[in-house]
Amino acid sequence: MKFLLISFLSALILFASEASPQHNKVLIVEKILNELLLKEEIKIWCDNKEILKEIKNHHNFKIENSCEDATIVILEDKNKLPKACSNKHIFVLKYQLLSDIPQSFGALFWKKGRPNIVILKPRIKAQHIIANSSLNPYLEEKVW
Repeated sequence: MKFLLISFLSALILFASEASPQHNKVLIVEKILNELLLKEEIKIWCDNKEILKEIKNHHNFKIENSCEDATIVILEDKNKLPKACSNKHIFVLKYQLLSDIPQSFGALFWKKGRPNIVILKPRIKAQHIIANSSLNPYLEEKVW
């Protein structure tokens, strides 16, 4: 009986400490952002507070509470983009937003259960963003 109780408690602790649903998405986004070179320090604002919290927990980037203070905006919902931030570097989390938001330079989205990365070469050039050569497989000339 003690063994069963210990096993149950161990399993409960294991599942309680499991990473958030956003964990893998955040790891990929952070990897992408680490491979970009901007003229200024990367400061992030995201419309999804769970993602923002996860990024903050990793301590890799500075987090901003206001998109006006951010250098990169990570966006899931076009309607949550304040007009004051439409001129920022925007990285989207849905492919359709690449077409909908002309200022967006790249996207991470899931298709058939797999992550897909698209970075638009003309847009990063226009925004003076330099992508490390490790991102070359993800560079596209236009939205498909």
